[in-house]
Amino acid sequence: MYEAFYGLSSKPFQLSPDPNFYFGSKQHRRAKAYLDYGVLRNDGFIVITGEIGAGKTTLLRGLLDSLNRSNVVIGNLVTTQLDAEDTLRMVGAAFGVRVKDLQKSELLMTLEAFFVSQVSLGKRCLLIVDEAQNLSARAVEELRMLSNFQFSNQSLLQTFLVGQPEFRGILARPEMEQFRQRVAATCHIGPLDEDETQRYIEHRLKCAGAAGKPTFEADAFPAIYKASQGIPRRINSLCDRLLLLGFMAGKTHLALADVQEVLRDVESETAVPVKPTASKLDDLSSLTGDVEIDLDLRDSEMSRLDGELTALSQAQQLERFQRLEASLQRLEKINLQTLGLLQKLVKAVRPTTTETRE
Repeated sequence: MYEAFYGLSSKPFQLSPDPNFYFGSKQHRRAKAYLDYGVLRNDGFIVITGEIGAGKTTLLRGLLDSLNRSNVVIGNLVTTQLDAEDTLRMVGAAFGVRVKDLQKSELLMTLEAFFVSQVSLGKRCLLIVDEAQNLSARAVEELRMLSNFQFSNQSLLQTFLVGQPEFRGILARPEMEQFRQRVAATCHIGPLDEDETQRYIEHRLKCAGAAGKPTFEADAFPAIYKASQGIPRRINSLCDRLLLLGFMAGKTHLALADVQEVLRDVESETAVPVKPTASKLDDLSSLTGDVEIDLDLRDSEMSRLDGELTALSQAQQLERFQRLEASLQRLEKINLQTLGLLQKLVKAVRPTTTETRE
């Protein structure tokens, strides 16, 4: 949308992983070295962990692109909450092996036969398991059993396990000792530091064909780092909104004030609505008709509301007061309607009461 305005050949801060935008931070270079070592071994498991959006998939795709695909058969598996046997079936499906309705023993034999057939053709089999933190301990054990398949002292399957930091906790359990002995390499990708955040932004702009536009005020980079905590995907999301803001304002130089404006916009978009909402009050009115609702704000409730209002920004306070005022107007209307209804009921009951006494 804004690429032509800045003279870019592509979108620099897209959220989907793209190896063409790979940035070799200290963390990523270290992780790549471990991965290269693991691939050369062609054996066991390679474990990659990192926060959401830290660049695990980008790093992995870059590594896979460097492999000779004519000699590698890759199976991709994105795990959910699967039990052990279902995990094996998903492994078969990832490699295109028909495993439906097979018993576990037949399933294992079918997978082994497939791996042997690929090795006999001069190919290696590589399984990539994404979202590995969702694997159960039994599922991890089943994957370990697959690593036992060998042909002429050659391992038939190598597995990459990619997951969030909690996967490291799973592997640290005492019952995972046998699995840990099969891990050829493990690496954790942490966030970028402040200096790397600036170089990351400049690198992606350069990869997208930037030639002097856009430019950033020096104070903008620390603000972006603080807001994103150095997580690449968060940086991408923030910078994408920042370039869009510049495009709409018709300016190519982006300052700290622009970053702050984007952050305010994001905060307002993600804010949780305050109860009671107008829609719920309308629903209550439709259900009760003209029945009176008495709003009694006790001292404890007023104290709680006062504490909440103090913690809000001035803009949020104004919005809260506007909502509260609208709610009180609706309640006042309901009370008036209810009072009118009660007056009608009293008039209707009085004659009947008099007649009964007579």
